[in-house]
Amino acid sequence: MNPRLPRLMELARQSGRYAPEAYEFVIAGYHYTQKMLGRPVPKRGEDPDPASHHVTGRQLLEGIVRLARREFGLMAWTVFRCWGIRCTDDFGDIVFHLVDAGLMSKTDEDSREDFCDVFDLEEKLLREYVISVEDH
Repeated sequence: MNPRLPRLMELARQSGRYAPEAYEFVIAGYHYTQKMLGRPVPKRGEDPDPASHHVTGRQLLEGIVRLARREFGLMAWTVFRCWGIRCTDDFGDIVFHLVDAGLMSKTDEDSREDFCDVFDLEEKLLREYVISVEDH
């Protein structure tokens, strides 16, 4: 069992807006974004070095969208809506809930505003979705 799960469930209960899976997905999205950017992913219990592990709000959002497309395909928008997520601002709320709970870190320059109206989430997940078929 994921050792963070009880804490994520408590965060979800406290917020009353987002499913525990949304919190878990943001953490997975952070790790995916680290890999996408070619950065080392911090190990469990390790304090991330801000210089090598920090991602911006936009970078995290882009990583989350890519991971959602990979994991859920065209169902990503539906999954996010089931979790209570409707816009990029919601990810900012989740990130800062995780920061407040000590499950993510931030720099002094990071703020919730970094996630405000960054892009139309529905459009990114549905209208910009591309299915590619390789010729063999």
